[in-house]
Amino acid sequence: MSVLVIADSSEGKIKKSAFEVTSYGKKIAEQLETNVVVLTVNTNETSELYTYGAEKILLVSNENLNTFNAKVFANIVKQAAEKENAQVVIFDSNINGLYAAPIVAMNLNAGYASNVVALPSSISPFTVKRKAFSNKAFNNTEITTAIKVISLAKNSFGLIENEVSGSSEEFSPSIIESGVTSQSIEKTTGKVTIADADIVVSGGRGLKGPENWGMIEELAEVLGAATACSKPVSDLGWRPHSEHVGQTGKPVASNLYIAVGISGAIQHLAGINSSKVKVVINTDPEAPFFKAADYGIVGDAFEVVPVLIEKLKTYKANNA
Repeated sequence: MSVLVIADSSEGKIKKSAFEVTSYGKKIAEQLETNVVVLTVNTNETSELYTYGAEKILLVSNENLNTFNAKVFANIVKQAAEKENAQVVIFDSNINGLYAAPIVAMNLNAGYASNVVALPSSISPFTVKRKAFSNKAFNNTEITTAIKVISLAKNSFGLIENEVSGSSEEFSPSIIESGVTSQSIEKTTGKVTIADADIVVSGGRGLKGPENWGMIEELAEVLGAATACSKPVSDLGWRPHSEHVGQTGKPVASNLYIAVGISGAIQHLAGINSSKVKVVINTDPEAPFFKAADYGIVGDAFEVVPVLIEKLKTYKANNA
């Protein structure tokens, strides 16, 4: 028996979320008194996974897997789970994981729980706490199948160092034909993505136009943050839809979320309320976002943000 963790990576590099799911998987393995195995695909450097408890790493290398396909990937995970006799399979709640995990559950005749936020409160019966109703509530889900599939909510468990002397093994699963082809893929490079960001700086209609977006990007650069926007901004074409966060856009679970000129419609708040600290800058003291924020600044973004940028630059220069 084992616990199988699926490590997310991009362009050959392990993502931070992979260390979180490995930390989580290690703790479940301890509860079940078994070992944790981590599956990686086309990853150059995996040694840091041992720091977070990976006792065995399965290395899959196949250039045909550089383009993600949920059906193909799910079949690889199924083969790994069967090879390692996995009792629990753990995904990150990223886009790829959310596509693949239900297919894996179906292939393994397993129960599936998404948006899990804590270790099982009980092993028998296997019970996990998960988010529900657009992150407005929690429920306790009992999985009664022999194999359990879990998607761990981003930034819900944290990184826990538990260094072990693990081993690695080349794994060559059979690759199924998916019937789906990809002609081209456009990728953004050199910028922090919303999915990976610890800090997100987001702008709304209060910025008055796309020509004023430079200060959002400058603030994000100083903080090492990702940039995002509200739905009206993406609808107006000021920013690409890939930056739209909220209930109908990308969910955000960052350590720090800074909203500039965003009033805080309920759909937006539902998509970002998993962020640990929320800061809002708005001229309207009655803006709904202030009720949800941890810190608020009532003021003109065109005055507040440049000052904030200069203060941060000074702080970084003095603490380099």
